[in-house]
Amino acid sequence: MWIAIVILLVIWAILAIVGFVFQGLLWLGVVGIILFLGTLIVGLLRQWKRQHA
Repeated sequence: MWIAIVILLVIWAILAIVGFVFQGLLWLGVVGIILFLGTLIVGLLRQWKRQHA
């Protein structure tokens, strides 16, 4: 499970970097950050639930 989350986090980080490097793709950077944070939160919540279940 963590492998999939890490892969998604890397993809979202790359999208965010590309979005901020190219001025016309600023929206891609914002979407990348939102997806990165969402994936991180979901992964942490699932891990927390497993430990406390």
